[in-house]
Amino acid sequence: MVQIADPGHGQEPPPGTQIAPNDARRREMTGLALFMARRIVALVLTVLVGVYMTIIIANVGGQVDDLRVIQIRADVSDAVRSDPGVAAADRLALIEAQVALEVERLGLDRPFVWRSLDYLRRAMLLDLGRAEQMSSDLGSRQVSAIITERLPATLLLFGTANVLVFVVSIVVALRLSRRYGSWLDRTIVALAPSSAAPGWFYGLFLILIFAFAWPLFPSGGMVAVPPPETALRYAMSVVHHMVLPVTAIFISSIFVSIYSWRTFFLIHSSEDHVEMARAKGLPDRMIEARYILRPTLPSIVTSFLLMLIGLWSGAIILEQVFNWPGLGTLLFQAIGFRDTPVIIGGVVIFAYLLALTVFLLDFLYAALDPRVRVATP
Repeated sequence: MVQIADPGHGQEPPPGTQIAPNDARRREMTGLALFMARRIVALVLTVLVGVYMTIIIANVGGQVDDLRVIQIRADVSDAVRSDPGVAAADRLALIEAQVALEVERLGLDRPFVWRSLDYLRRAMLLDLGRAEQMSSDLGSRQVSAIITERLPATLLLFGTANVLVFVVSIVVALRLSRRYGSWLDRTIVALAPSSAAPGWFYGLFLILIFAFAWPLFPSGGMVAVPPPETALRYAMSVVHHMVLPVTAIFISSIFVSIYSWRTFFLIHSSEDHVEMARAKGLPDRMIEARYILRPTLPSIVTSFLLMLIGLWSGAIILEQVFNWPGLGTLLFQAIGFRDTPVIIGGVVIFAYLLALTVFLLDFLYAALDPRVRVATP
């Protein structure tokens, strides 16, 4: 509840004094802004810690930078020795000078603590530098270009799968809440524990069945090779390749979602105000939308976004199973190449996606649930 400010002279406002609508609205917006600001600061600090730990681990406490210095020395030595214009007596001094110049340019001559903090600063600003081993399909070595090229594929795959899970779960759960104890309800309850297995687990079986035993869908990739020339055929090829990975994600999430949300609907469908609405003869559709779905929507959104966070973390393995050219596959390849800038860049993007999901969860929860009020100073 928003309280009226002290009008002055250290006296409390008289009982029954009403707050001006503009003042109440201003105080509510101020409280909301402060609440969001605190959440943003907390999420930024969480991302900072996670990214910095990734920098330490990916660099093995500075050992990868030491290997970079060794690689720089080897490259410079090969270049100098293959140059016929450099006298043999001058080669050693020239190698040392060029190595020292390159090490200084990359900042590898500073202690690792300061280098790691500089890596953290650049990573948080998305100044991800150049990849050491990898490149984009267009040949760019910029980490930002490599990630930008792969990120849409991940968003397309997981966005499509999660929208399907959300819509189907709500529709089926509402139906089960009207048919409690039916064969379909008992089947969903029995299948709910199957959601404990991740999506890539089901993906393996889907590939074996529908890509090899009955070759109805491709086993991996995002588009046919060579890619179709027209936009329509290209989109149809992408949809064809999406069927198996989207199905794997769908199977791994749908049963537990239906079971959880059906429980919410059952609890609220037995409330007194719902029974009163039925007694008044209101249509079932109106009762479900206004008196059952709306009060449970905050809990549904919360569980859905928490499930989405779990799916982000499993993107690496699932994309690798289906050879999906997304951010998860990129991160897996970067680990194999020990390409530290790409590893850090991929982790930063995933961290931002997770933080954005949590921030969206807080905002939607306050917007959807009328019982939630932000405390004002």
